[in-house]
Amino acid sequence: MAERQRGERVVFERGFSAHMMGIDGTWRRECLVEDISETGAKLTVDGSVEGLNLKEFFLLLSSTGLAYRRCELSWVNGEQIGVGFLKPADGKKKVRRNTGAQVVEV
Repeated sequence: MAERQRGERVVFERGFSAHMMGIDGTWRRECLVEDISETGAKLTVDGSVEGLNLKEFFLLLSSTGLAYRRCELSWVNGEQIGVGFLKPADGKKKVRRNTGAQVVEV
């Protein structure tokens, strides 16, 4: 399964403890990050993922929730799942303004 994923991967021998959480906050599951790259990760989920909305969810990498990635489900194989990381939408684009002597980004 790891062959499908692009980028250099970091493999955790014993897994890295993390949590999955629904975008709307209605569900949360403990998981182990087995390996991770810039584009995705392989997780072992504690408990069933049946019935959860895995189209889009958060992978919480810190206990405070300050380190997280927005994910989408790529594949399922028993208790292991593959996830792809979603890039943030370009909500605000930088505007370049020429003020005569200098160019300012706002």
